[in-house]
Amino acid sequence: MGQIMLEPVTEAEAGLRVDQFLARRFAHMSGAKAKQEAQKEHVWVNGVIAKKGVRLSIGDQVSLARLPEATEFDVRPDPKQELVVAYEDDWMVVVDKAAGVPCHPLRDGETGTVANGLVARYPEMNCVGYGPREPGLVHRIDVQTSGLVLAARDAETFSFLTNELKRGAIDKRYLAICVGMVKAPQRIELPIDARGGKRVRVISTEAASPHAKEAITEVLTACPVPRGHGIEEGSVIEARAHFARRHQIRVHLAAIGHPLLGDAQYGGPPWPGQSRHALHASRLSFEHPRLRVAVEVVSPRPSEFGRAGI
Repeated sequence: MGQIMLEPVTEAEAGLRVDQFLARRFAHMSGAKAKQEAQKEHVWVNGVIAKKGVRLSIGDQVSLARLPEATEFDVRPDPKQELVVAYEDDWMVVVDKAAGVPCHPLRDGETGTVANGLVARYPEMNCVGYGPREPGLVHRIDVQTSGLVLAARDAETFSFLTNELKRGAIDKRYLAICVGMVKAPQRIELPIDARGGKRVRVISTEAASPHAKEAITEVLTACPVPRGHGIEEGSVIEARAHFARRHQIRVHLAAIGHPLLGDAQYGGPPWPGQSRHALHASRLSFEHPRLRVAVEVVSPRPSEFGRAGI
């Protein structure tokens, strides 16, 4: 197989992981795509297939199996995109997202997402984030999940908050309506392997894949579901997601036999009168990146969740 050789690693690039190096060299290449290329053994360093996590030195010769496609794009500002801002200051913003609204576009020119509204209102976010199509976004929630989304307005704040998120220091709380009577309190510890495309797979502790990531969900409180949700027995719960992996709350609750209402992907029954699944990102608590004081942002319970004792 032929290899495409890049210019040698510079002093400014020394110490970077190979995926970080690629993301820096190719403006349209996301960090996730760079990691994927390395995992597929499509990257060489000094003629040897790059090992996971390898860091580069000055003068190293990096080669690729192919040049990356231009999969990244800049988000189009949309001043008409409604943003419900639950908190903002000079460094960050918390948006209260409605169910049905994507966090960011998937295609060039797409509008109607949180990101379109953010770059219109906070243009400095264009230079912040994991990639051009996720400006400022520290984390995301599913399209049909409502609630709080955290975004940074500068690179230093973004770095601090994403590091806090990775080490589990951002307390993310959710409200959910699920099938059956859920035991509370309880702790669900099941690694999550998201390599299976759109559908995330839970890997049990006993059969964990080397690619699975640690995921912990705490069910803090639970009470019987109020009437009007179309199920004989159910629970309204408050849960905390440590690390907040993709689909984590949905996957973990389904794994213990309590899928969400409206979540057909993971075995949940229909939610009468609703076109979404019953999950709401209700609370964010973390240390302020600059002021070093506690920040807590709360989103009101959506009306479709009804009344319950939580």
